[in-house]
Amino acid sequence: MQYDATGYLALIQKYNLQVIPNHHYSYVYKENQTHKKSLHNSITQEIFPAKYKPKSDDISQLEFALKYDGINLAILYNLFLVIDKNELISYIKSKPTGKYARILWFLYEFLIDELLPLDDLTQGNYIDLLDTKQYYTLQKPRYIKRQRVKNNLLGTKEFCPIVRKTKILEQMLSENLAKISQDLLVDYPAIVLKRVLSYLYTKETKSSFSIEHQNPNQTKIQRFISLLQEAQKEDFCTKNRLIELQNRIVDNRFANNDYRANQNYVAQSISLEREKIYYISPKPQDIEELMRGLIDTHNKMMQDNIHPIIHAAIISYGFVYLHPFEDGNGRIHRFLIHNILAIKNYTPKNMVFPVSAVMLNEMIRYDDSLEEFSSSLIPLVEYELDQYGYMKVKNDTKQWYQYIDMTTQCESLYYFVKKTIDSQLPNELQFITSYDSAKNQIANIVDMPDRLIDLAIKFILQNGGKLSKNKKEHYFDMLHSDEIKEIENAVNLAFDKS
Repeated sequence: MQYDATGYLALIQKYNLQVIPNHHYSYVYKENQTHKKSLHNSITQEIFPAKYKPKSDDISQLEFALKYDGINLAILYNLFLVIDKNELISYIKSKPTGKYARILWFLYEFLIDELLPLDDLTQGNYIDLLDTKQYYTLQKPRYIKRQRVKNNLLGTKEFCPIVRKTKILEQMLSENLAKISQDLLVDYPAIVLKRVLSYLYTKETKSSFSIEHQNPNQTKIQRFISLLQEAQKEDFCTKNRLIELQNRIVDNRFANNDYRANQNYVAQSISLEREKIYYISPKPQDIEELMRGLIDTHNKMMQDNIHPIIHAAIISYGFVYLHPFEDGNGRIHRFLIHNILAIKNYTPKNMVFPVSAVMLNEMIRYDDSLEEFSSSLIPLVEYELDQYGYMKVKNDTKQWYQYIDMTTQCESLYYFVKKTIDSQLPNELQFITSYDSAKNQIANIVDMPDRLIDLAIKFILQNGGKLSKNKKEHYFDMLHSDEIKEIENAVNLAFDKS
């Protein structure tokens, strides 16, 4: 081979670590050649000229990783468990005010929860833990005197996601989608907006259930609509509110009074004795800590100026990955998107974005956003599955759920919200406006019950602008042929189908 693995990859190979891959891996040419970068299976592979080659010791490789591979908390946690701690201490002592020495020092104590035998720093400027040009960070960091580091991580030790500043997400910041959605509503009268709102609540509810291949009855639909209305007004991201939320959206027989005590997973039955495992949730004994971290991270971001879509993606996807309940996790995951966008004043007042409807129409993309984490996780989980479908996870998996890179999930939610505002919402507004216009025109043609007017519009739209012979005879035999012709024209005119 013309080049050697460097940084994280060199250490992963050296210690034969089983980890979720980093988004970036580095190599160094054995002889001087041109710098090269390429993308393989969503991982950037970068090959540096020979002059970049670090010393072969672990600490030099770690320093290289921080410079060029970025900060990956889960990989660092696993590396800190196997590298020589004394080497790390010696390195920090040799460069006490060095940027990377201080970052490694802080992260070791943060992740391993163990103080190294080192005195607190008394000099040097405070440095950002995460480079604000590369990562989304808290704008109000916590100043850590010990290493003179500004802890600008989005989360806590219990749950601390990383989100990188990609071109896609930077584009999100350059667009004011919230203002675009507000401007979209200006030209519509209040009575239309009221009908649109009622329609959107129903559509979002049905779409959220449809994603899970469920056909809810009217009682379940009305319950979820009520919850979406409440989501506009109050924060549901507390333990008690989440449990209450779960109780209100699932069958009473499957309501939880606490986080789950069983191991759950997502699978598809292939035969009576075989299941294909798509996702394995954290062990039940880890859930309390992980959920406490998720909620604390939410509260930190609520007090900071984190972009609402970044915030909503982290908490909603984080929630569904933790899967804290026996049932209802998917619907709560999508509910939390609405809740956070609303309480951060990103959605227009009392308005709900039909995000689930977009997800339903883009199921491959939505599934991909979920599987970005789950597909990398599955190979790392050692488990037993008995004949009755009960699972037991045998190894320590908590760190994989604690320290997720959620960049892809943030990009996906941005896509869903943007598509909602660019097309789904305008289409719904136009549909309601056209529907009301058709209904008023039909009422002027024939004074008949609203139920029949609604049926006429539905049948005409379904049949390409014409009322079929069968529908005429079955539902509208009381109408004259010229009246039916006028009704068809009214619908086609209203919906611009001429």
